[in-house]
Amino acid sequence: QVTLVESGGGLVQAGGSLRLSCAASGRTFSSYAMGWFRQAPGKEREFVARISRSGSSTYYANSVKGRFTISRDNAKNTVYLQMNSLKFEDTAVYYCNAGGVGAVAGDYWGQGTQVTVSS
Repeated sequence: QVTLVESGGGLVQAGGSLRLSCAASGRTFSSYAMGWFRQAPGKEREFVARISRSGSSTYYANSVKGRFTISRDNAKNTVYLQMNSLKFEDTAVYYCNAGGVGAVAGDYWGQGTQVTVSS
């Protein structure tokens, strides 16, 4: 069991940057591959990025590749999503997820954090 709490969302102009954080409870954080997903109004939740348990391997959706970077600090039980060159279409609620594989979500979700990009 793991509890996830996201932070770092907000309002930013197109071309700007934000860094999201996801703090996990429990002593088993390093046993989970972690991911970020997002859901825009009227759309289904979609995969954004994945990082392996050790942090040595990452995987991105084509729409964010080259602009977003996922990382983790297992000593701090935290996963991050650095978002650069933000676009209007990146506007969504961003969710942290634990336990998934590839673009498939695992069982554990955070409550989400809103990212709004103004054009």
